[in-house]
Amino acid sequence: MKLVIGLGNPGDRYMNNRRNIGFKIVDVLANNMNIQIKTKKKKSLLGVGDFEGHKLVLLKPQTFMNLSGEAVLYIASFLRVPVANIIVIHDDYSLDYTDVVVARGALEIPHEGVQSIIEGLKSDRFVRIRVGIGPIPRSDQSRPPTEEEIQKHLMSDFHMSENMRIIEVINDAEAALRSILTQDIEDVLSRYRLGRKIK
Repeated sequence: MKLVIGLGNPGDRYMNNRRNIGFKIVDVLANNMNIQIKTKKKKSLLGVGDFEGHKLVLLKPQTFMNLSGEAVLYIASFLRVPVANIIVIHDDYSLDYTDVVVARGALEIPHEGVQSIIEGLKSDRFVRIRVGIGPIPRSDQSRPPTEEEIQKHLMSDFHMSENMRIIEVINDAEAALRSILTQDIEDVLSRYRLGRKIK
């Protein structure tokens, strides 16, 4: 069994936020796999189905981003899913929009949701699908973005032009998931490391 987690914030007001790209991807994956994400359990919405010969649990924590680890720890423990079988799909402002990268281990940039999961599981050895939502707009591109600029970007909605390309992002994320499920993970990590887009 594999536990696939999309990160985001619950509620209509956050639905089209850049930060909610994990929720968006899991919703489309569920539709493509004919999995209904409707079971409510311990501050989570989840659905169970099969993909590429693997039993999958698709999970959307409803704790808000900063407390994602609470929901993940409970569901992983309840279903007895080992850390190595957990896949987290999350936003990454350090990657350009439409870039998708597979990673594992220490975080490349701060991410409250992933950090909460690391603390809950007491491990960073789960696999992550990093989905680009950058670059962050700022007046001076020669300096790093401020925390205020980062937060404003994360909580902003996708523009219409970006929404037109969302299917490209979702297709690439699904390709990443398929690779993770069907290929040697060390090979996937080496081929799809930082700066490489899933094809």
